[in-house]
Amino acid sequence: MGQSNFETKAVRTQSERTHMKEHSVPLYLTSSFCYDSAEEMRATFNGEIDRNIYSRFSNPNTNEFVEKMCVLEEAEIGVATASGMAAIFASFAALLSAGDHLLVSRSIFGSIHSLILNDLTRFGIEYTYVDVDKPERWEAEIKKNTKMLFIETPSNPGLDIIDLEWAANLAEAHGLILNVDNCFATPYLQQPIKYGAHISVHSATKFIDGQGRVMGGVVLGNEDLIEEVYMFCRRTGPTMSAFNAWLLSKSLETLAVRMDRHCSNALKLAKILEAHPEIESVKYPGLKSHPQFEIAQRQMRLGGGVVTFTVKGGLERGVKLLDNLEMCSLTANLGDTRTIATHPASTTHSKLTEEERAAVGISAGLIRISVGLEDIIDIIKDIEMALDKSK
Repeated sequence: MGQSNFETKAVRTQSERTHMKEHSVPLYLTSSFCYDSAEEMRATFNGEIDRNIYSRFSNPNTNEFVEKMCVLEEAEIGVATASGMAAIFASFAALLSAGDHLLVSRSIFGSIHSLILNDLTRFGIEYTYVDVDKPERWEAEIKKNTKMLFIETPSNPGLDIIDLEWAANLAEAHGLILNVDNCFATPYLQQPIKYGAHISVHSATKFIDGQGRVMGGVVLGNEDLIEEVYMFCRRTGPTMSAFNAWLLSKSLETLAVRMDRHCSNALKLAKILEAHPEIESVKYPGLKSHPQFEIAQRQMRLGGGVVTFTVKGGLERGVKLLDNLEMCSLTANLGDTRTIATHPASTTHSKLTEEERAAVGISAGLIRISVGLEDIIDIIKDIEMALDKSK
């Protein structure tokens, strides 16, 4: 496209129109595609003609969603998957083999912890966790068989920030694949590939959909690596449905305006909570008190839509606070138009030990708020009311 602005690319990148000249790309709810001749079918299967074959691995709707994500992330190619965890697993399973070593930030989503401990180890893949606040020790943990460095920034739920340029330089110096979970930031706030990452993965279920409707994931990056991920997904079938791809592609058209509001609301809430006498601590990348504030300012457009805080009174009061919320939702999702409150220690990271949670800053009283698009005054009122009632 000739346009260079993010918002224009997000709105105007779309598949070719059919003979109907539709303005919005139609849904292609079909499992397979027909050919005019046996020769055309043969040539398509042999890669001589670029045509859709079978929706397990190719469909106009998923193609459009992936193309749009590639444009927004400045990636060469990408693969859509049925969920964010499917995208994470595909990025591991396609590129790591038995005997390989994975260097991974300790501050990652709980389900990824479980995937590494319970499944990758079963396939003979080794791993070492490294602490976000001790970057000087990362290089010492690299082994001869280390193949990939996996990080999540901002992390879930600790909101730790890792310097992408620094991580890319480390990976480059040791010939590692840098794989970045960019779910919390989205392409609008951060583009890891611009800083040297080889792979950027997303749970499109979150801010990319933005309305809590559908599941989806995407793996983006360098052609040589993503081609392997594509073939793995083609063989194993973690397929995104055409309907979900259609919705996600349409959602990208409003990503910028939604993220602007998410971030604006989140910053206002974080500042209010930071000054509240009943709050022990607040963490948000847009606050100057954040340990990696300078890094966040350098590599993120805005601070994101998630705020975490620890309430005085620990677990018991944290539970009471959640129970007293009237407007905010209690649910397992985030990145929704509606504000969502979660207690990570008992939900998203409950499979970790208390020591493992403490190592990534998840205390018993930690509350994660995915700040929605409601009027910020109403969001603040609901949380302050729940705080008062939980005393």
